[in-house]
Amino acid sequence: MRSLIALLVLLIAGAALAQAPSNYVLVGSMSQLMTDIIYPASDGLFYIERTPPKIDRDWNVIKGYALTVAESGNLLLMEGRIRDQGDWVKDTKLMIDAGQAAYKAAQKHDMQAILDLSDQLSNSCIACHLKYRPGYGRGRTPQ
Repeated sequence: MRSLIALLVLLIAGAALAQAPSNYVLVGSMSQLMTDIIYPASDGLFYIERTPPKIDRDWNVIKGYALTVAESGNLLLMEGRIRDQGDWVKDTKLMIDAGQAAYKAAQKHDMQAILDLSDQLSNSCIACHLKYRPGYGRGRTPQ
């Protein structure tokens, strides 16, 4: 009986939250988020060896990249951007997890840990792009 009551309370609370007005405004398009926020931040992690961080200021930049990647996942899950509750959410959570782990590694100044996360981050991007970005992965036809 207690479980039934708890389930009922959760369902009612969920329904109330689903109908609650949002306090956010979608400003950028999906393309703008990718091009102007996610790509530069993820590239900062992918190419960390090009200019390895040496001092705290450098590591703060890397932490910013990692945090941007992780929090960008939340932007992709917002109403108006989320594509579905299945693979979109799963792939986005992979990106969030990779960004969060990279942030923790940057806090420890652990470049190898960030390099080790590169495949995880890349795979989350590729998995999503293959499903949701038309034409992704197909070669260009010669003109």
